Amino acid sequence: MTFPLAPAPTLDTPPGQTGWQGVAPARFALVLAIGLILWALPRPAEVDPRAWRLCAVFVATVAGIIAKPLPMGAVALTGIAAALLIGALTLAEALGGFGNNVVWLVVGAFFIATGFIKTGLGPRIAYGFVAFFGRSTLGLSYSLIATDLALAPAVPTNTGRAAGVVFPILQSLARTALRVDEAAGRQTMAFLTLTTYQGTVVTSAMFMTAMAANPLVTELAMKQGIAITWSLWARAAIVPGLVSLAVVPLVIYRMSPPGVRTMPAAPMMARAELGHLGPMKRNEWLMALVVTGLLLAWMLGPVIGIDSTAAALVAVSALLVTGVLQWEDICREHEAWNTFIWFATLVMMATVLGQLGLIKWFSGRVGSTFSGIGWLPGLIGLSLTYFYSHYLFASNTAHVSAMYAPFLAVALTLGAPPMLAALVLAFFSSLFAALTHYGTAPAPILYGSGHVPLATWWKVGAVLSVIHILIWLGLGPFWWRLLGLW
Repeated sequence: MTFPLAPAPTLDTPPGQTGWQGVAPARFALVLAIGLILWALPRPAEVDPRAWRLCAVFVATVAGIIAKPLPMGAVALTGIAAALLIGALTLAEALGGFGNNVVWLVVGAFFIATGFIKTGLGPRIAYGFVAFFGRSTLGLSYSLIATDLALAPAVPTNTGRAAGVVFPILQSLARTALRVDEAAGRQTMAFLTLTTYQGTVVTSAMFMTAMAANPLVTELAMKQGIAITWSLWARAAIVPGLVSLAVVPLVIYRMSPPGVRTMPAAPMMARAELGHLGPMKRNEWLMALVVTGLLLAWMLGPVIGIDSTAAALVAVSALLVTGVLQWEDICREHEAWNTFIWFATLVMMATVLGQLGLIKWFSGRVGSTFSGIGWLPGLIGLSLTYFYSHYLFASNTAHVSAMYAPFLAVALTLGAPPMLAALVLAFFSSLFAALTHYGTAPAPILYGSGHVPLATWWKVGAVLSVIHILIWLGLGPFWWRLLGLW
């Protein structure tokens, strides 16, 4: 894998600097214009003036997360500063999101994911699956997906799973396959790359802690009176999720068949890597023990009275006390702290907008346009719009931030069963990333490997999007009915 080089200093750049390091001017101007235009629009009489100002800042912040004139955390802090400057937020409101329990759940899960990588337990799991199932190319694809599935409950970043654990194994396989037969090897790696990516799209939908935007979904649903716990999410997703994971490689096998149907070198390579790793070490055993206890606490939390966030913080403390993680590991986990900033900011703004009545006003206005068609056609129409609008987004988080709460509010206004509507939109918040090569963070990394032509990527994404919708919007509600969720 290659990494972009830093820009070369210009002749007039002072020593030790590389030019302008601040905001990207053109992108920032676009974000600022969006916020100013919304603020300048005539305010409906029913909307609180402060809510209208905050809405302009919120929309501009989401636009900033999409356009990225600054890193996401910096965009979020700038949004807070702007809201304070114009009086759309009090200081207490602006800082309120940083004490949110779901925000800390996500941060804790990031630290636990660090333990998987540092101890070598994550790669060991991956090589174990490849050694056992990887003799056929189809079996190898299922072993890579199984690795992702095994890590998904405790690793809240699909980038960390697909790009951090599975992708290096893919690259090793690519060198072996291309050395034997370049043309057939490229077809084989295209198949494996597509199944790895499409598999992580599904596993991201299966657990509340499998993708960074999922806890944001649960928090936005909670603001509308719908409580989705970790165990409820997992139980609701297990059947449609496993069906999707079973179908995905078969569909891709048909649409982008591998050039080599058997890969006897893959298990040999995996066993060699396991040999290099040696027997499981102390820290790996401790990591496995802590994660097992954490998953049990998350699954049984509602029964035994243990809060999910409290369980995550206890697990992180256990890793620190036993020396599996060092405090420096926590401090260096930039992605966790970056997520902490933007997640807390978006939750806070959405909460205040709800308190000021803006979401209720919006859902009433939009819901009136669907009145008379019934909640079921309305929910299907909203869900499909929500799904396919992801062609316009390069981030699951930005999409959820912009559309989940208002679309859920409209569905409830139409009379849709609350949990049904919340779950459909929640699962689609991961599944819609199947569409494009930029739909979520690991997509450009895997596409950038050069194994899959762009036309093939989009074609496979379009077909799988229909299959996912049929499974999760068709089979899903029947399963949730059996569980008594609606």
